[in-house]
Amino acid sequence: MAKVNGTCDSRFTAVKDLLQANINADEELGASLVVNINGENVLDLWGGYADPAKSQPWEENTITNVWSSSKTVLSLAALLLIDRGLLDPFEKVSKYWPEFAGNGKQDIEVRHFLSHSSGISGWEGPITIQEVCDLESSTARLAAQPPWWTPGSASGYHSLTMGHLLNELTQRVTSKSLAEYVAAELAGPLHADFSFGVPASEYHRVATIIPPPAPPADWKPEAPTDATGVDTSSVFAKTLMNPVMDADVANQDFWRQASVPAANGFTNARGIAKLLSIVSCGGALDGKQWLKRETVDLIFREQTKGADLVITSKTRFGIGFALNGIGEEGAGYWLPEGEICFWGGWGGSLVICDVGRGITITYMMNKMSNVGLGSGLAKAYIWEIYKALGVEVLGEAKGTDGATKP
Repeated sequence: MAKVNGTCDSRFTAVKDLLQANINADEELGASLVVNINGENVLDLWGGYADPAKSQPWEENTITNVWSSSKTVLSLAALLLIDRGLLDPFEKVSKYWPEFAGNGKQDIEVRHFLSHSSGISGWEGPITIQEVCDLESSTARLAAQPPWWTPGSASGYHSLTMGHLLNELTQRVTSKSLAEYVAAELAGPLHADFSFGVPASEYHRVATIIPPPAPPADWKPEAPTDATGVDTSSVFAKTLMNPVMDADVANQDFWRQASVPAANGFTNARGIAKLLSIVSCGGALDGKQWLKRETVDLIFREQTKGADLVITSKTRFGIGFALNGIGEEGAGYWLPEGEICFWGGWGGSLVICDVGRGITITYMMNKMSNVGLGSGLAKAYIWEIYKALGVEVLGEAKGTDGATKP
């Protein structure tokens, strides 16, 4: 039986017990969990296994592909560019990337990329995942196509394209790729274990991704459908079914060695918590002012609110992150009140920046649940953490997704 290792403040004993119970019950294969308060880790746990054969323990330095939890680092990098005056969130994208203005995109602003509201949530015409990994050519395709809805009028989750679009902007203003910029300006200086893609020399510590179970036979997507199933002309289908993603791609060399900034960050809970604590701590961390407070405040300037055209659930986006406060039927209903931004990855991983309380919570795992944002396991950890801190979470009474109740 795999034992949970690491450290935690005595307040969080129940959280450690819950993680251990989930590993024992095979609800988790391997996972890491961190709670950081005011820049200090008060809980830093890991346990389980890195491979399905249970021959390799999940160790302190084990990392895994965290899918769209990567977007939190993507957004942090964009905020750093904004803070340094290299990007203006309210400026037209075409100021930095003139070719982008064609085909009706001349009024798209940088903030629209950061709030999933640019109308460029996927690719016109068929594309393979291997072609997505070719950043130069696949980004050029995005620059040539029209928006799928009026920019700024609604969000439509930019599942893969957010990384391509912001990578191009980063290159235009720094001459570095986004992966290079994060390594040089954030992960390197902070000694944070995070990278977009991972070199073969690090494979020995990469946990295998276990794809989610198939959906129930009677499952139907919450999207426009016709008699044959999904309406392939819908924004939902054009975004999430082109290309069709198989989670096992995260275990393939071509994916690991590429840079797909919206989806192939490799890290663990400690590594990503180190980076995102910049946000939770109001811009200052380890004695350095990484972001001005007014830059952090940009996150909470609501850009869209309502049913997302891709993920379909009610979602509230600021600049770079989703925001709480959408209500019990929306994304993040399971968070407490306060100044909180968040996002997560396919299968359950999660990053929460509770700026009002100076708290960062990160959860990374390798056994995926069949969910897009916040698995039942993740929500149960969140509830137990906030319970230990004496913070009420209204969504706890409702429960969802088979969450183990604390």
